[in-house]
This record gives sequence, C-alpha cells and structure tokens, in this order.
Amino acid sequence: MSNDQTFPVFDLARFETASDREKERQGEEIDRICRATGFLAVSGHGVSQRAIDACWTSAEKFFALPVEEKDVAKVPYPGYPYGYLGLEMEALARSRGVEAPADRKESFSGGPSQPPAGLSDKDALEFCFAPTIWPREPSDFSDSWRGYYVAMEDLAARIMRVFAVALKLPADFFNPFISAPVSALRALNYPTLSTPTKPGQIRAGAHTDYGSLTILLPQADSRGLEILSPNGSWVEVPPHENSFVINIGDLMARWTNDRWVSTVHRVVMPSDGGTQRRQSLAFFHQPNWDAEITAIDACLEQGESPKYPAVYSGPYLMSKFRATVT
Repeated sequence: MSNDQTFPVFDLARFETASDREKERQGEEIDRICRATGFLAVSGHGVSQRAIDACWTSAEKFFALPVEEKDVAKVPYPGYPYGYLGLEMEALARSRGVEAPADRKESFSGGPSQPPAGLSDKDALEFCFAPTIWPREPSDFSDSWRGYYVAMEDLAARIMRVFAVALKLPADFFNPFISAPVSALRALNYPTLSTPTKPGQIRAGAHTDYGSLTILLPQADSRGLEILSPNGSWVEVPPHENSFVINIGDLMARWTNDRWVSTVHRVVMPSDGGTQRRQSLAFFHQPNWDAEITAIDACLEQGESPKYPAVYSGPYLMSKFRATVT
C-alpha cells in the first residue's frame, strides 16, 4: 500500500503473492480505507493493456460519431438498461431523491452476455439480462467491449477476495453471491460544452454507486471527479497511471452494516469552463440477481441489529437505476 498525494494506492499483485500474515496486514489497511472513504486506486491488476486500449479506443470512436449514427444503438425506451443514452438523458442525483438538472454527459452501457441456465424471473430477464443494443460503428466495438467486460469480471472477483480478507472472513466468502453477477460496463463521455449549462447542472450529479464495487478507468490527466469527504468537503480524486480507481457501493455498505462507506461522488465541470472533454470506463460489479444482501455477522457488534432490511441485489439495482431516468 502506498500513498500518492493522500490518495491510497493498493498493489493487488503484491497482495496475491503475499504470505497469509502479510495479506492479513494489508487487509487491515483496506478495512481502514473503506471505513473512511471507500475509494482507492488499484495497481498490479494484471489487466491486459491491449484489452484496455481496444475498449477505450472503440468507445472514443463511437462518441465521435454523428448523433444520428449513435442513435442506432439508443435505448428503445426510458429505463432500458443497455445501449446508448444521449446528452441529458439521466440525472444521477435523483437516485438519492434529490431533484437536479439532467447530467451533462452521454453514455453507452452493456450487460451480461447471457442469463444463467434455468433463470425464469421475468424482471431479471427483462432488465439485467436484457440484450445490449450494439452500434454499427466502429466495427470492432462489440468484440473489444466484451473482452474488457470479461477482464473486469475477473478483476472484480479478485478484489472481492481482498475485501473478504479485510473483513476477516474466508477469502471465498463472497463467491456464492457473485457466481452469476448482473454487472454492467458503461463508457461515459463528458463532451466539451457548446451551449450554456443550466443552473446547478454538472457533468454527473452527486450519487453513490449501487452494487458491491465499481472499477473506474478515468482519462489520463482528467479532472472533475470528486468525493464527499467525512468532514463534508469535496475532494478531487486524481487519476493514477496504470491503475484503476475502485470504490465500494451501497450493497457493500449494507453487507458491512455501514462499517464501510458508500461515498457520495460527482463529476463537476472543469475549471477551464468546459473546453476539456473527459471520457471514462466504469464497471459496476453487482452480485447475482437473487443474492440476498443482509448485514454480515462479523460486522455486527454483540447485541447490534442490522441497520437495513435484507434486499435482493437485482431488484435493488433496478429500482435505483429507474429513479435516474429523465
């Protein structure tokens, strides 16, 4: 674990090759971070640079297309989870019950390639396992997207093992909950501003993420991602070379009975007034559709009751997502 300008950087490869005692020590450090902000950078991740570059470049080419070409892949109706969402089609702050202008961003989202065998839940099939609406261009888009998605699934599972150690649980504790995850990959484009913003409008409204963890690849040297610190001030999250930014989500906070923090974050306009475009790739790791999330016994003090009722992963995600639709 290192510290870069007060932002922690965790070396995953070092953890995975460490002795049990050293893993326990590093786990204790992860526990401290997740109690404070739940945000850190992960290096030594082992994700192929070729897979990263292919997905990043195809997303960049897609966002550069004319609107009418991007609209070939647009979501078929409000609330559909996968496909293209144009500018100001989402307001993330509304997931927290806050009325706010629509976000100044556009996005493309894709989900699991297929449902697990035997799944018959109608909501699951029509939401988390709905088909992704693929664009026509660039021609390698879907292949590069799927390659990166698979790499993120693997990385998320490895990080969940770290989280288990940090909570002093067996390393494979979360495995049954993430055997068929309903994760989503989203490419986000915050374009340069050609028209004035509305009062209170920013690039992505203040929100928490909904699942177990998020793996973010921000644009190199980009600015604007901020987290709400424990003292109530907004703190910028810097990009780190050859690293992903990781943060925990609502379901992990529920699992730990708020021992770990699902931190509010946002993307604000750059200080240059909006002339700098920003792109990112965000992988939202979500436990199985029917995974029941309730406080882990190890996170409850003697005699303490869970702060939240049990929820199921998929329906919780669906309710949060649909609240953001403009």
